[in-house]
Amino acid sequence: MGTNDPIAIVGGGPAGALAGAMLAQGGRKVLLFEEKLAWEKPCGGGLTHKALKQYSFLDQDQIEHNVVRRCELISPSGRSVQFEMQLPIAIFSRFALNGLLLERAGGAGAEIRKERVREIRRHGSEWVVRTADGEYRVAHLVLAAGARSALRSQFTRPFASDDLMVSAGYYIPGRSSLIQIQFLKGIAGYIWTFPRTDHFSAGICGRTDGTSTAEMRRILEEWLAKNGFDIAGARFYSHILPALRSESLQELEACGEGWTMIGDCAGLVDPVTGEGLYYALRSGELCAQALLRERPEEYRWGLEEEILPELKIAAAVSQRFYTGQALGESVLEVMIKLTAESESFRALMRDLFAGVQGYRGLRSRLYRSLPTFVAEAISGSLRLTWGTERAVEPIAE
Repeated sequence: MGTNDPIAIVGGGPAGALAGAMLAQGGRKVLLFEEKLAWEKPCGGGLTHKALKQYSFLDQDQIEHNVVRRCELISPSGRSVQFEMQLPIAIFSRFALNGLLLERAGGAGAEIRKERVREIRRHGSEWVVRTADGEYRVAHLVLAAGARSALRSQFTRPFASDDLMVSAGYYIPGRSSLIQIQFLKGIAGYIWTFPRTDHFSAGICGRTDGTSTAEMRRILEEWLAKNGFDIAGARFYSHILPALRSESLQELEACGEGWTMIGDCAGLVDPVTGEGLYYALRSGELCAQALLRERPEEYRWGLEEEILPELKIAAAVSQRFYTGQALGESVLEVMIKLTAESESFRALMRDLFAGVQGYRGLRSRLYRSLPTFVAEAISGSLRLTWGTERAVEPIAE
């Protein structure tokens, strides 16, 4: 592939748009196909401190976002804790975020075509991309069209049902400075409310095994009504996310001769939390860097060095996180109890939310700090029993 050969990107979400901007800035001819342009998705839209530090242009005033420092975690039994995040989360409308990234790609010189790709086929050393408006010949293909794109099957196996997560929710008018996360009994997932600039993204996500989308919607609506959220007139969204098992991540095919997959399309989503924005942006960046160096194989090396180890650990602990036992209770109950009663554990939770504590190194930090966690939790429980001191830090309004 020469530097003058065109590159096609199919899909204009965060992964495809960032890759398109970087490639165009690097002097490559880019055709970016996205039939919907900017659109909403049923997700929180949160970007961690780690993501904002790496992509600092997202933290500018050019795009509206809500900077949130407070978080409430609620266990399946109803035990709750609030804490303040020293490194806040920025919460974006996905419509606004996608629009900004596409605008940056177009401004860098990428040719954005609002067309649906109907067919991709190999022709000698080129790819032929066919839409309703015509055919385009390109030297390299970047697929960023999402987890359920039918185009994936031309390059790799479709995701199995066990590798998918349902995400569904509402956008509800209102303002707040508090993220809420409610863990659920019997479901490997959670309910969230993320406050954006003028509305809440409120939803539920969980693996597709055992619980139907209709049942998850019912659980969500009951919780929202109980907690004072009015969904009358609110629009309902649903989406399928990849949440790959360990064995699926081991066999992941994200690139090949003349093609690359990035973002959700490649399955690069945290199987514990369903968070994929950072991985979408980072995979788009790794892909663009490899293609600009004319060494597309380096994309795979980047995934294996940086992204896949994190996701493999998450996949290995996902089931235990939601259904496992620790210290005589469920992992979720213990996690929230320790967050309430141990300052050291709260510091760990803050680092996890900020993205500065990854899964790699988490086990050793837990083992190293476990005696402190337990001692602080016992001390906190005694203080609560004697009524002499609050175990949960006060939250400034």
